[in-house]
Amino acid sequence: MLIRNITADHIYLACGYTDMRKSIDGLAALVAARFHLDPHQPALFLFCGRRKDRIKTLLWDETGFLLLYKRLENGRYQWPNAPEDLVELSQQQLRWLTEGLSIHQPKAVQTVHPSLTI
Repeated sequence: MLIRNITADHIYLACGYTDMRKSIDGLAALVAARFHLDPHQPALFLFCGRRKDRIKTLLWDETGFLLLYKRLENGRYQWPNAPEDLVELSQQQLRWLTEGLSIHQPKAVQTVHPSLTI
């Protein structure tokens, strides 16, 4: 099986649109030049085309890059428009996005990190 257990420490979404003609090397160069991140880190990088009906995902898996491409047959991704921004997503936000929902769900219960006060 080509795809085993894929893990990523971080999930990054490149806001705005990306030229979907870019290959692995082009997307890796974009990660390094525009966002000043190492594309070889264990992170998932998501890119979306202008029509917002297809995404590319770049992941380094210690032996090489994995490039995943998904095209929606009906509908569009709820993709943020700010062209220079990079947003870190949670696993839940990634699920929402791939299901056609916004990454910001106003009715979702927010995670609370209480501080210890003694």
